[in-house]
Amino acid sequence: MTSPLRHLTEAGFLGKFYIDGEWREPIGSVAAAATVVNPAMEQPIAEVALGDDDDVDCAIAAARRAFAGWSMTAPADRAALLDRVHGLLLQRLELLAQALTCEMGAAITYARRAQVPLAAEHIRVARDNLADYPFVTRRGSTAIMREAIGVCGLITPWNWPLYQITAKVGPALAAGCTVVLKPSELSPLSALLFAEVMDDAGCPPGVFNLVNGTGPIVGAALASHPEVDMISITGSTRAGVLVAQAAAPTVKRVAQELGGKSPNIILPDADLSRAVPLGVGAAFRNLGQSCSAPTRMLVSRSQMEEIEILAAAAASELVVGDPLAESTTHGPIANRPQFERVQTMISIGLKEGAKLVIGGPGRPDDLQIGLYARPTIFSNVRRDMRIAQEEIFGPVLSIVPYDSVEEAIEIANDTVYGLGAHVQGTDMKTVRAVAHQIRSGQVHLNHPDWDPNVPFGGYKRSGNGREYGLEGMEEYLETKAVLGFYR
Repeated sequence: MTSPLRHLTEAGFLGKFYIDGEWREPIGSVAAAATVVNPAMEQPIAEVALGDDDDVDCAIAAARRAFAGWSMTAPADRAALLDRVHGLLLQRLELLAQALTCEMGAAITYARRAQVPLAAEHIRVARDNLADYPFVTRRGSTAIMREAIGVCGLITPWNWPLYQITAKVGPALAAGCTVVLKPSELSPLSALLFAEVMDDAGCPPGVFNLVNGTGPIVGAALASHPEVDMISITGSTRAGVLVAQAAAPTVKRVAQELGGKSPNIILPDADLSRAVPLGVGAAFRNLGQSCSAPTRMLVSRSQMEEIEILAAAAASELVVGDPLAESTTHGPIANRPQFERVQTMISIGLKEGAKLVIGGPGRPDDLQIGLYARPTIFSNVRRDMRIAQEEIFGPVLSIVPYDSVEEAIEIANDTVYGLGAHVQGTDMKTVRAVAHQIRSGQVHLNHPDWDPNVPFGGYKRSGNGREYGLEGMEEYLETKAVLGFYR
C-alpha cells in the first residue's frame, strides 16, 4: 500500500488548501509552512502550507456562496453525501491509520481499532439522524423551524485529529451548514486525507473547505470574521477563551469542548479486579492524551494498598514502543512540547510528595530515541496537589484517597473542569445517586461501551455546547418561530 506521505506528496496536497471544491495554492501575502515531526523518530517528515487572513477570506467566501443552496437541500440528499463519506473512510482505513501513526504517534493497532473507525461512526450517526429529524414541528398555529445556522468555522486538535474533524463536520453538514476547517498544524496529514475523501465523495463546491494554519492567525481570523456564524473549537481551555474573546464582537455562537480532569470514583463495594484495570486502561487511552481521560482515581483509603497493586499490575502490561509494531499498545507522546509538559508534571508530583507506584520521569529504559513516556501512577495524592488539579494530557494517573462516599463526591467536583466522570460499584442505586451529584457533561457507570449517539460536552471550564448524537447536530441549528403558519 502507498504510504500516506507518498500519497499526499504525489497528489500535491501538502502545499495546498481545499477551497471551493479545488486544491489551491495559498494566496496569503506571507508564505509559511509547518514542519510535521514523527514523534517516534523525532524527525521531520513533511511540510504543510500555512494560511493567513487572505486564505481564510477566500474559504469563507466560498462557504457563504454555497450556503444558500446547501441549506435548502433535502435531508435525504445531505444523508447521501454523508453515506458516501462514511464508506470512503472505511475503505481507506489503513491509509488513514498509517497517517495518524506517523503524524502523532498513535499505535497502529489503536489507530485501526479506534481512531479511524470511531471517526467514521460520527459520520454514520450524522447520516442516520437525518432520516426522521423534525426540522419543522407544530405548536398550535405556529411552525417551529430548525434551520442551519450558516457558515461554521471548525477548529480541531492534534490528539484525535480525524475523530474530532468528523465529530464536527458530520453534524454541521447534516444540519445544512457549510464549513471552513482549521485542523491542528501539528497533525495535519489525516485532515488532508479527509479533504480528499470529501472531494471524492462529491461534496458540492464550497460546502466543505480546509485551510491549514496556526491558532493565532487562521484560528483567530475564523473566530473574528463577520461572515462566520458559528465557531466550534476542541482544544485547551486557554485556546477556547481566546476564541470566545475573538468571536464576541460579532456575537456569533461559540461551541467549546475544552480541558478536563475527570474523576473515577471506585466505591467500596466495586469489583476491584475489574474496576481498577479498566480504570487504568481508560486513563491511559490514547496515552492519556484525551480531554475526558479519568486521570483521578478516587478510592477508599482502606482499599488503597490493594488498588495500588492492581493498578501497577495493569500498567505493567502496557507495551510502550514503536507505534508501527503490532505488539505495541502505546506509542510516543504526540509532540515535543507535550512530552516536556508530561515530564515536568511527573517531576512536580514527586516534589509534592506523592507516592510513586510505577513509572516516573524519562523514557522507558529500552527507548533512547522518540518522545516516549513511562506510564506513571502516583498514589496517596492530595486533592490540592497540582497533579490532582491540572490537566497533564499524558500517561499519568493520580490515586486519591477518600474516607466517605460524600467526600469522594466532593473531591470529584473539586476542579475547574467538568467534562467526564466515572463511577464503579455493584449497588446500582448508590452508583446512580453518586453520578447524579457529579458536575460533568458525561458520567460512565461501570465502564459501559462507547456510544456515539449520546451528547458529549462540559460543565464549567470544560466548555459549553454538546457534540455527538442529535444534540451535536442541534448545535448547528437556529430556531425560528413562524406564527400563523397553520391558519
